[in-house]
Amino acid sequence: MNSRDFEGVGLPRSNHIIFRDRRDAGRQLAARLAGFHGRTDVLVLGLARGGVPVAAEVAQALGVPLDVLIIRKLGVPSQRELAMGAIASGGVRVLNQEIVRRLWNAATIIEEVSAVEQRELERREVEYRGDRPAAEVRGRAVILVDDGLATGASMRAAVLSLRQRAAAQVIVAVPVGSQEACARLAAEADELFCLVRPMDFEAVGQVYNDFSQTTDEEVRALLEAAGPGSA
Repeated sequence: MNSRDFEGVGLPRSNHIIFRDRRDAGRQLAARLAGFHGRTDVLVLGLARGGVPVAAEVAQALGVPLDVLIIRKLGVPSQRELAMGAIASGGVRVLNQEIVRRLWNAATIIEEVSAVEQRELERREVEYRGDRPAAEVRGRAVILVDDGLATGASMRAAVLSLRQRAAAQVIVAVPVGSQEACARLAAEADELFCLVRPMDFEAVGQVYNDFSQTTDEEVRALLEAAGPGSA
């Protein structure tokens, strides 16, 4: 695959902020994706929730349809922010084996957490789309957009989901990512666009001035604004 980014850029700790918010990040990312402008086979999917504001800007700038892809992180019960994997629509599950190996009774924990997150995934499908079906990805070039890559577990589940649904090309596009996650995704996507990989990566939010949580209402409003025929 091709990786198009500023690999190895080290941002000084006093100068981490390079995006005002997710919308600003989306506009900057769209400029790097100009080669996809107006292509009739292109679809932009924003990973819910934080990836959708970024994706909305990308889709608008490229003049292509927008939809949402719902991924649910599988957090370790005692440390919710630590991802042991992720699930996506269509029964896709990706596990972080490095984390899983540390767990006692891992199989039971994974199944219990997966069941809870599957219910939430299904709830969000209805919340965001109502009775609108998911966009058809078969045979299309799909640009997967998120607000950043930390472990990359959610994006890996997204890529696998699109492979199973026969997307013709899978492009990962993010404003920021850790060195490790980007390297992993570089081997799994057809193309990777990442604006910056901080060498002292701590969290996705370190490059945003405003990294407030995206709400369900915002996601629904952005999808509605894209138009009923967008996807």
